[in-house]
Amino acid sequence: MRLLLEIKDNKAAFILELLKNFSFVKAKPLSDETAQLMANLKKSVDEVNLAKAGKRKLRTLDEVLDEL
Repeated sequence: MRLLLEIKDNKAAFILELLKNFSFVKAKPLSDETAQLMANLKKSVDEVNLAKAGKRKLRTLDEVLDEL
């Protein structure tokens, strides 16, 4: 199982050290770019799920092209 944790910067070193002491846990920090990419991807997936559930109205291609 994989988990993504958000930890305050001033506590990150402590948590990483703690996790490294467990032989069954592999812990490595993410770069800021990777963390941002994952957050954007999650937001996109959430929006697609809302659209599929009918809770979000999608624009047509014509509407998008009219904006340009």
